[in-house]
Amino acid sequence: MLDNFNDLINSPHFINSIPFIWRGLQLTLIVTFIGVIIGFVIGSLFGLARLSKNKFIYAIATIYIELVRGTPILVQALFLYFAVSDFFGINFDAVTAGIIAIAINAGAYIAEIVRGGVESIDKGQMEAGRSIGLNATQTMQYIIWPQAFKRMIPPLGNQFIISLKDTSIFAVISLSEMTYLMRQYVSTTGETFVPYVMLCFGYLIITIPAMVLLRWIERRLDV
Repeated sequence: MLDNFNDLINSPHFINSIPFIWRGLQLTLIVTFIGVIIGFVIGSLFGLARLSKNKFIYAIATIYIELVRGTPILVQALFLYFAVSDFFGINFDAVTAGIIAIAINAGAYIAEIVRGGVESIDKGQMEAGRSIGLNATQTMQYIIWPQAFKRMIPPLGNQFIISLKDTSIFAVISLSEMTYLMRQYVSTTGETFVPYVMLCFGYLIITIPAMVLLRWIERRLDV
């Protein structure tokens, strides 16, 4: 086992693949962060829309959420990059298509997180807000949302990790994230084992600290 580890460390591909991992890691994080932030805005709007008593608003939100959750993100990325670009004559570059795909996909899941978070707050909180003279919007803003948002943090963190791993799919649209660059390295060198081990490490470098941070936040929230 130790010999195999030493072989891995001493392999020239161990050092040579690091620049590819580093460049891909930067783009992976950029696409994930921007996509999830936009997705949070989208998800917050549609999550609250799912709580609306207006049937039209509720129906629009439900259609969006079910359509997105019912189709793979790979199909969504291909649709954006090829079909939408071709039909509307919009030349999406791979980065833009990746960010939009993450935003739309994460937005649908975040919408359900938001809906669940708001619904988990006791209905008496809304009544208490109204009793002190706040309207429905003010009660949501100052009383319901702060409490609900604390409960959303752990699932939002999980969604960030899921979206980050989903970026690996964007290799099919030539987005130069970690998986795409490592496939390029493999096709050039013919070596497979060490580069793909390094690719796994690249994702673990992000996901393990993120999961540790999430557990710490969950413990703090429990306290």
